[in-house]
Amino acid sequence: MVYNELLAEKIRAVVVRRKDLSEKKMFGGVAFMLNGNMFCGVVKDDLLVRVGAERNDEALALPHARPMDFTGKPMKGFIYVDPKGWSKDTALKKWIDMGINYVSSLPKK
Repeated sequence: MVYNELLAEKIRAVVVRRKDLSEKKMFGGVAFMLNGNMFCGVVKDDLLVRVGAERNDEALALPHARPMDFTGKPMKGFIYVDPKGWSKDTALKKWIDMGINYVSSLPKK
């Protein structure tokens, strides 16, 4: 499965100064990790953001967001954002920050 390299590069540009992040190939795409926990990723042309169950409904109410249903069943706390929702750098940064903020509250793996 091919994933959107432009989106992956845009994510890297946003988080370039952080030394506590890593990348991992997952689900046919790429995941970006903080302390071993995924905070966002790229699946095909979609941005995948881990927002946590508490912010799930809030995130779904934002434009161009939908539930992550990679397995055919929605996973609460994970959101897909289509290209119209991440194409502007400011919007992409807000989504990335939402993912990092949630994952920062989790224990290290």
